Amino acid sequence: MKKDIHPTFYPDAQVICACGNTWTTGSTKKVIHTEVCSKCHPFFTGQQQRLIDIEGQVDRFYKKLQARQNFVDQKKAREMERTSPDRPIAELGIGVRPTEALAKAGLTNVGQILEKLAQGESALLAVDGFGRKSLIDLKKHLRQFGYRLPAAAEEISV
Repeated sequence: MKKDIHPTFYPDAQVICACGNTWTTGSTKKVIHTEVCSKCHPFFTGQQQRLIDIEGQVDRFYKKLQARQNFVDQKKAREMERTSPDRPIAELGIGVRPTEALAKAGLTNVGQILEKLAQGESALLAVDGFGRKSLIDLKKHLRQFGYRLPAAAEEISV
């Protein structure tokens, strides 16, 4: 057997529990601190009502599950707010002239624009001061904000 490779063994090691109970045993550590022992553990004492872990694994799991659900709900609410048909056209950032031309025609929010696009591109091109370039920019910005364009708006009319 090699010399000086084994730890020092203490035959009179002191074990101290959180409840105050102490005893001696043999160990490689001089003093050992524990949280529970046979004097305070509910299994040995018969006090099943006393809980060592106040907040158990199931409670932590439900808290995480609730936090995840809150996150998903908030994300969905933000997405719904982002694609709201009541969003003003000025927030799309298509430019001052096209926005003013649409406002003169009485089109002030995205819902009204989508209704016009459902009639076809020609319905929006008939607005005075709103041309093909403005229409292309408008459709591009609507897609960027997550709006679904009607099928009639996808058809190119000349």
